[in-house]
Amino acid sequence: MPKILLAVTNVSKYPNVQRATGLWLGEAVHFADEMQKAGYEIDYVSPKGGYTPLDPHSLQADQMTELDWQYYENATFLNKLSTTLAADSINPSDYEAIYYAGGHGVMWDFAEDKNLQKIASAIYANGGVVSAVCHGVVGLLNIKDEQGNYLINNTKVTGFSNTEEIAVGLDKVVPFLTEDVLIAKGANYVKEADWSVFAVSDNRIVTGQNPASGAAVAKNVLKLLK
Repeated sequence: MPKILLAVTNVSKYPNVQRATGLWLGEAVHFADEMQKAGYEIDYVSPKGGYTPLDPHSLQADQMTELDWQYYENATFLNKLSTTLAADSINPSDYEAIYYAGGHGVMWDFAEDKNLQKIASAIYANGGVVSAVCHGVVGLLNIKDEQGNYLINNTKVTGFSNTEEIAVGLDKVVPFLTEDVLIAKGANYVKEADWSVFAVSDNRIVTGQNPASGAAVAKNVLKLLK
């Protein structure tokens, strides 16, 4: 069975405020569900391996869909999130694509993780797909291609917008604004209206704007893999 690598955070709390964070559950669920329906096996990876915390805000009733509840009550899925593979243990040649799920926790561990960068760079060099959603796109910031150029330079990407960050009241809490740093790395940043489902594919890089866009990213990844 072909395999996909799904990257999640190890960060459980904002370093600078008394507030819990972690993986935004739906961003993993809706991507994984589409890929599994298409016959792909999912492995879960994090920078340190082991447990990935769930952002409690992603478990609020107004954020959870029926599909999210199905996964939240699935012990096999939850065990995978509790026992993620460590990034330094991964053989990139085992995977056809990598997907970075979001949640604000990733703002503190994805962008600078050299092991995740090496994995994504190798998957891309092998002809695979690099994908991400929402804040997860910060995992793409420092990935370089075989020529040493930033992978997202001159590439159309999306991700959590400045206006969405301001709307949730965390623009002064995060270490940087996702939209701003994507542009600073040379990406061609695009977005739709706040909170709308939106994903964009360019040069085997697929990105989604916000928590609602995980399934849309998966569908674009599947088109490329076929």
